[in-house]
Amino acid sequence: MSKATDSRTMIEMIKVTKRYPPNVMALDDISVSIASGEMFFLIGRSGAGKTTLLKLLCNMERPSNGLIEIAGMNIHQVTGNKLAKLRQKVGVAYQDFRLLTDRTVAENIAISMEVSYKKPELIRNRVRSLLAQLQLEDKHDMLTGDLSRGEQQRIALARAVANSPSLILVDEPTGNLDATSTAQVMELLSRSHNAGATIVIATHDESIYRHSSHRIMEINNGRISSLTKGDGQGWPNAAGAMDGGSGDAI
Repeated sequence: MSKATDSRTMIEMIKVTKRYPPNVMALDDISVSIASGEMFFLIGRSGAGKTTLLKLLCNMERPSNGLIEIAGMNIHQVTGNKLAKLRQKVGVAYQDFRLLTDRTVAENIAISMEVSYKKPELIRNRVRSLLAQLQLEDKHDMLTGDLSRGEQQRIALARAVANSPSLILVDEPTGNLDATSTAQVMELLSRSHNAGATIVIATHDESIYRHSSHRIMEINNGRISSLTKGDGQGWPNAAGAMDGGSGDAI
């Protein structure tokens, strides 16, 4: 029986390889388990393979070889209603935002809740709450195309967490932000984590993981170069790095 059938495991990657033609090896022999309810940091230089890994996890790309399971399901074999339901439980904040620039901020954040048929009053309250947490209340009715890149980045994150997904994938969440906005973003992600979400964060920003007690996986040239666990004091510790957290799978 696969480990991913264990209710404590959210993500299981086994010997995953991704090649792009003609001969680009984006990921090579990646194997890692991420527990349900875990916050997990993915680090490495530009081009190391972080974004490719996130694209595989959210089913934007298919692996060339290997197995990827989310909550015990092979995401590249799931179809129909099962796939639709799984997608509703995964929130993604893309590096390039992927906002609907001709729609308002509120409309962008509401999208994931609307497709899940949440009640309109609940949607309105959730949107306003998220904007308040990010100090963007005054942007509620603005078109996202009129926002700064830093504001767009925060709206993309709000959209990703709005439907309280079980799995949140975040690509470079603080790349356009100052220290204050970075703190707001990480507080928002921490609230989702504390509520039970599994969160995978790809980042260059050492400030958001250096003092954490979460696991940190570094990728170099498409391969895992280290898997450590922070001690909360700013020093990684290899001991216990193979052990995740616990929680409820989707």
